[in-house]
Amino acid sequence: MESHSEDEPIFVISVAARLVEMHPQTLRYYERAGLLKPTRSSGKIRLYSQREIERLRKIARLTNELGVNLAGVEIIIDLTERLEAMQEQMNKREAELAAEIEQLKRELETFKP
Repeated sequence: MESHSEDEPIFVISVAARLVEMHPQTLRYYERAGLLKPTRSSGKIRLYSQREIERLRKIARLTNELGVNLAGVEIIIDLTERLEAMQEQMNKREAELAAEIEQLKRELETFKP
């Protein structure tokens, strides 16, 4: 089976809407509201990636289960994405520091009598 990147646009609007149990018009509305940015094919067809499908599921949870309005959804998603990016940066820096510590330990070993 062929694997796809989470960001690869592979779903047309009807399939995306069916996957998240929403009306295609809702997806168009979310796009106009700035919550989604589907890729457009050369024929101007909206194409959604797996990451956008997950974003739609998150929007549905926030609006349907928690009663958050779309302005709140936009803020929550923005903050969540920023936190995830910061976590990635922290993990990368932690790995860099751990490697540096190991290198310093090896260097110290060469100085022991």
